[in-house]
Amino acid sequence: MDNLPHILVVDDHRQIRDSVTRFLERNGMRATAAKDAREMDEKLAKGHYDLMVLDVMMPGEDGLSVCKRISAEKRLPIIMLTALGQDSDRIVGLEIGADDYLPKPFNPRELLARIKAVLRRAAYETSEAGTISGRILRFGGLTLDTDAHVIMDGDGTRVQLTTADFRLLTVLLARPRMVLSREQLLDLTAGRAAGPLDRTIDNQISRLRRKIEADPLHPALITTVRSHGYSLNADVEVIA
Repeated sequence: MDNLPHILVVDDHRQIRDSVTRFLERNGMRATAAKDAREMDEKLAKGHYDLMVLDVMMPGEDGLSVCKRISAEKRLPIIMLTALGQDSDRIVGLEIGADDYLPKPFNPRELLARIKAVLRRAAYETSEAGTISGRILRFGGLTLDTDAHVIMDGDGTRVQLTTADFRLLTVLLARPRMVLSREQLLDLTAGRAAGPLDRTIDNQISRLRRKIEADPLHPALITTVRSHGYSLNADVEVIA
């Protein structure tokens, strides 16, 4: 039982909490429910969880605030549940560290599939096959601490990366000077296919540029290859 993935379901609607936890338990997972951020904090303090399913609209501290806080505090994969059509919530959630999103109402089987995909990706990233060899990497005048998810420039200025930022950057660092399409980047970072109007990667690239580029409006490190995708325009050196 202890070897089963443990999922924390945070939603203020009791029917959703109960139905999701029951479904996950019937499909080979452990599931614990919390009705709000306060109860979530209590659960996190007492146990280990492999992933959190988090509703955006909750009383008190809302899901976006929770996602930002948890992403900064610990490496816990998060799938956000958003109201149908709320693209702004989806984009902000991904920008502040969510691993995936699912609009309500949703099919429990799709949620299960997304949970499994995020867990597979998390396991891959912590294995030798999924990480760049080295804890400290240098590229384009910047240094990345892969343990702390921190970027440091030549002046010693430190920038904390969200989980989503870090994942995207490491995908690019593992393939320097290689052009990667939006579809490839979304598959490598989120384990899902891109829709025809999906701007997830473009938004994530813009956010990452603001953190690592000297001039985000004229990027020199992460370059756009028109009609093809993006490329990391730097050599990567392992220094520790």
